[in-house]
Amino acid sequence: MKAAVFHKPGDIRVDNVPDPQILEPRDVILKVTSTAICGSDLHILSGAVPQKEPMVMGHEFMGIVEEVGSQITNLKKGDRVIVPFPISCGSCFFCTHEASPACENSNYKNYGPNGDLASQKGGALFGYTDLYGGYSGGQAQYVRVPYADISPRVVPENLSDEQALFLTDIFPTGWSAIDWAQLKGGEVVAIFGCGPVGLMAQKAAWLNGASRVIAIDPLDYRLEKAKAVNKVDALNPHKVDVVEAIREMTGGRGADVCVDAVGFEPERTLMDKVKATFNFEKGSIKVLEMCFEAVRRMGTVSIVGVYGSPYDNFPLFRIFDKGITIKQGQAPVLNYIDKLIGLVNEEKVILDDIITHSLPLEDAAYGYKIFDEKQEDCVKVVLKP
Repeated sequence: MKAAVFHKPGDIRVDNVPDPQILEPRDVILKVTSTAICGSDLHILSGAVPQKEPMVMGHEFMGIVEEVGSQITNLKKGDRVIVPFPISCGSCFFCTHEASPACENSNYKNYGPNGDLASQKGGALFGYTDLYGGYSGGQAQYVRVPYADISPRVVPENLSDEQALFLTDIFPTGWSAIDWAQLKGGEVVAIFGCGPVGLMAQKAAWLNGASRVIAIDPLDYRLEKAKAVNKVDALNPHKVDVVEAIREMTGGRGADVCVDAVGFEPERTLMDKVKATFNFEKGSIKVLEMCFEAVRRMGTVSIVGVYGSPYDNFPLFRIFDKGITIKQGQAPVLNYIDKLIGLVNEEKVILDDIITHSLPLEDAAYGYKIFDEKQEDCVKVVLKP
């Protein structure tokens, strides 16, 4: 089969690789019909998240069940399913306590309680390095799905692939960022980053009762997309002091909730890069620092952008003085997936309006390039195997 394969930083190619096979009785083999390139895939492309061996990429995918293992009774050949990106066994302590991204069994080689930089990670993720299980991803014609009796969900027949695909990751991730803040209604929510996850968090904020949603991004084309699809207020940090602007919008207090949907690879100056190199840091926490400044006292900061190293001068003093609540991590997709399918099916939210490019799988390298380099006003790339 054909698959988008990471070879080394900056080098993703579409190769011919062996077809996946049933290895365990709870496996299924999926014929992939749609898959997407995620912002966190770019961390692997850049080398910021390390991977030594070639690996099939992709954790946002859906398709048709082609073959089922002997213990699979919930799915049959021909079912059309979406597959959440964390791999959950369904039976360990964490999977039974609504914490499936911490699954104790799926990442059997590198799991551990400590969360170190290069060992003792959480549960496995599709197509996301050997540290997170080493499972082949779904940017391919076929993919093996382990523990398939737990996570996959059959897609309502009336929904197109494009309408359902983002239920695998970015919509549940954006939803998590807002759900963690436990909105009561009427809150001002500031979302840093208008990439795919930021756009989904904006949608989730409205659905959960926000009175105002403020989008922050240094790229005007992404702000225009946010305004067009989500009717948000937009701030460009190159044009305004974002923190002061948010305070002016909120009577001087700051936003009730700030969401970091950027992570450790934001737009950076030369001095930012020099500082990171000097401190042995990956990327920067500049966006997170802005969240801590822009949120009101006793407010909440949700972090769904990826961070991959320790950081010098972490502003603990500000977090303590302001009494900020922080929630972060991989989205517990299984906690929300059935509710979110219902929202899409009932047309209470539109997800496919963020797609800017739909390409054949053979053009995956090109898709990565325009997404990574912000070319052609690219916001979200869908690949068609």
